[in-house]
Amino acid sequence: MNAASHPDTSPGNLVEALRRRAERNPDGVLYTYLRNGEEAAESLTSGALDRAARARAVLLRNAGLAGGNVLLAHPHDLEFVRAFAGCLYAGVAGGPVKFPRSNHDLRRLLPVARAAGTTTVLTTRAGHQELLERFPDAAELRDLQWIETDAVDESAAGDWTPTEVSGSDLALLQFTSGSTGQPKGVMVSHDNFARQSSEMNDALAIGSDGVLVSWAPFFHDLGLVFSVVNPLWLGTPVYLMAPESFIRRPRRLLEAISRFRGTHCGGPNFSYDLCVRSAADEVDQLDLSSWRVAINGAETVRDATLRAFAETFKSAGFDPRVATPVYGMAETTLIVTAKPLGEEPRTLWVSASSLANDRIVPVAPESPDATPVVSCGVPQPGTRVRIVDPVRALPCDDGEIGEIWVQGPCITGGYWNLPDVTEETFGARIAGQEAEGAFLRTGDLGFRYDGELFVAGRLKDVIILQGHNHYPQDIEYVAESCHPSLASGATAAFPVERDGEERLAVVVEVAGGVAKEVGAEALAQRVRDAIWEDCQVTAAEVVIVRRGALAKTTSGKIQRRECRRRLESGEFERATLAALSTAPGRPAPGSTPAAATALPGALLKPLVRTLLSRIVGVAPAEIADDRSFSHYGLNSIGAEQLAAALEPVVGRPVPVMQVLNHATVDQLTAALGASGGAQ
Repeated sequence: MNAASHPDTSPGNLVEALRRRAERNPDGVLYTYLRNGEEAAESLTSGALDRAARARAVLLRNAGLAGGNVLLAHPHDLEFVRAFAGCLYAGVAGGPVKFPRSNHDLRRLLPVARAAGTTTVLTTRAGHQELLERFPDAAELRDLQWIETDAVDESAAGDWTPTEVSGSDLALLQFTSGSTGQPKGVMVSHDNFARQSSEMNDALAIGSDGVLVSWAPFFHDLGLVFSVVNPLWLGTPVYLMAPESFIRRPRRLLEAISRFRGTHCGGPNFSYDLCVRSAADEVDQLDLSSWRVAINGAETVRDATLRAFAETFKSAGFDPRVATPVYGMAETTLIVTAKPLGEEPRTLWVSASSLANDRIVPVAPESPDATPVVSCGVPQPGTRVRIVDPVRALPCDDGEIGEIWVQGPCITGGYWNLPDVTEETFGARIAGQEAEGAFLRTGDLGFRYDGELFVAGRLKDVIILQGHNHYPQDIEYVAESCHPSLASGATAAFPVERDGEERLAVVVEVAGGVAKEVGAEALAQRVRDAIWEDCQVTAAEVVIVRRGALAKTTSGKIQRRECRRRLESGEFERATLAALSTAPGRPAPGSTPAAATALPGALLKPLVRTLLSRIVGVAPAEIADDRSFSHYGLNSIGAEQLAAALEPVVGRPVPVMQVLNHATVDQLTAALGASGGAQ
């Protein structure tokens, strides 16, 4: 049985946990990396990870980094796990960030490094060389100190000396999204990780026979806690694949669960949609009967997705009771609430019009005004969840919508070096009940119903797309900077629901003269292209409106929720000068043409156009060869899918960056031909 099941024998911190596991079971495999999401290419045992951690800790201490912070910018492989463990052994707080594969990713490094108070970035030798070749003149590579953790002499492990580690010591900085805004580093302690893993072990019944399978990125709290910390603390083996391996072929995840008898796996709601859309006739060849918990979180959980996934994979042995909606965030380490085991997910049907006015009115599912809200379950042991009026700080009754406040052992220590923001977010107290102590203000709206938590929206303006947070002020800044005629404070970015998915809408206010001079439609397209190029996000709707149409406070601040209401209700129509919209792409199962050899260049362009049309759901005849892919709604996931679809056509691997950097049919065809993709 896992040590975490016995508090009296539990280690005091993550370092002690790994040291103890390496001593007792040095040959026990904790991590297995699946190359291309399929081949078990590399494994890491407890003993090997302990040795690797000690060697990397010596490297970091010799660099004078003990007691400080660093960024971890590794490709998605086992060296990240070694480097993370090395940071723990050295008393260094690592901050995982996405390995930069675009200018957008690279530009984010300096603001995050400044927020962490560091100039040091850890990566691999191959990763560092790739960055130097791709971005030879980048200030981020010149102004930051890069350390290649896999270049260490492993024999240095013998020089490591342990230091005292307290459970309250900082173990990680989990950074929120943000490029033009100020990134915030959530301070996660050893105790936070230990309590979260122990609670997940109990609440999700991981147990001594659990097998984890994960594709979630390590810089995301789900990927880090579920697939890196859990094996270290609980001793549960995990099979890892890179996110792009899953995105390009979602079936790989299901095959891994089937092949390795996975018991626990998870991801945002969109990942289950991808599995359903890509399901072909070979569903019966899968065996998902070992799957005990399918975590669904990090974004809104959709009733339609739960039902579609259960129906699609019923013949493969998937039990609908396995689906486990959860609620949580980085500030709570990971999970706050989860659906009880052994029950099917619960959906409450309520009046959509009442919900829009922050009221809960249950209705029959067949009611024309009915909309489903999925329960996120009950709080983890020791965690308290309260629904509170965000203005008066008074508790709400069951069935009343308010802000979700959380208190418990997994609440993190606040934001690094931001005491005022920390106090505002982590120090909330309920009016008249101050003795209950401080609560975390989540910024999310929800309500309790029959003892379960239902998430109803967001009080804060953060936009969650495919499990990743995006701040509206970042998107608005990019939009307003794309043309000199656009004014500051005249753009609203907010989420909208389209075809069961959360997508981005942007409304831009312009003077009449500007619209005539530049052209409203051209301006809308420029806004969409700029958002794609700078933020790697596709705006599903871009609306250009006359000056004065946006909702603002008396001080001129944009009221995003009111702007969203006006867009949804049609109130912007009279003031609209131009509007662009795209439907979310629906890649057809098995739609990639098979080709054993590369195609001639003359055939490549129409094939690129055809593949793009199948992903974005636009007829080939409507796709202009010189128009940006963002015009048709291609997002980062679609770019991965297009790259994957092109590989059998051109007869070689196609990096996603080739699609992102050559974002028209003409440009991509030329790039594929220049690099040997067309004969």
